[in-house]
Amino acid sequence: MNSLPKNSIEFRLWGRYALFTDPLTKIGGEKCSYHLPTYEALKGVCKSIYWKPTFIWVVDQARVMKRIRTQTKGTKPLEFSGGNTLAIYTFLSSVEYQVRAHFEWNKCHKELEKDRIDGKHYAIAKRVLERGGRQDIFLGTRDCQGYVEPCVFGEGTGAYDSDGEIGYSLMFHGFDYPDEIGGNDLYARFWNPVLRKGILDFERPEDCPPERRKFVREMFPKSFGTENVKSVEIEAEELGVMA
Repeated sequence: MNSLPKNSIEFRLWGRYALFTDPLTKIGGEKCSYHLPTYEALKGVCKSIYWKPTFIWVVDQARVMKRIRTQTKGTKPLEFSGGNTLAIYTFLSSVEYQVRAHFEWNKCHKELEKDRIDGKHYAIAKRVLERGGRQDIFLGTRDCQGYVEPCVFGEGTGAYDSDGEIGYSLMFHGFDYPDEIGGNDLYARFWNPVLRKGILDFERPEDCPPERRKFVREMFPKSFGTENVKSVEIEAEELGVMA
């Protein structure tokens, strides 16, 4: 990882189960995982490793290391009215990925301009990645515990290295949050992923066409500032890392 730009990380992500779904359909009923991780789920993993409102994680690529297998299990999710109900969930079983991502400054938070020190953010991200992340890692849902460790993207043998292109139909990509793009509306993005020799090249959020966006609800951006965000210089000093 030493040769990476000072805003990029590469990591191995794995777990016993995963459930990657369209969040718009997560309210009650049966659930069936996509065969591939969503951009939003991997962005959430990056944020669990290390995140501040100063920057936005952009997921570049994911490499599928193990064969895609599913397993159906009966679960008892909570109902909104109270109590439990019986539902059948179809999970991905025994998953492993290599992920490459980088961070970019969040231009919507001009009050945090002094916190834009890429070398120190990168040093902290590397340190906490080596420790398995700052927060618990989940593979699409809290029911699916995940784990991370540093890796070199492309090393090792993947299950689909010798395959050609595997195309998928319309799939959830991620959310457009007001505190990342401006405005007061939350939108969901969709795209058509293609797995090429086991590697998924994600479209950048702004490259997803308008016709594949769906208005979700009104949402107002969160407010951040120096009074409620710890300086990266202080964090780096506390962790004993240097840029």
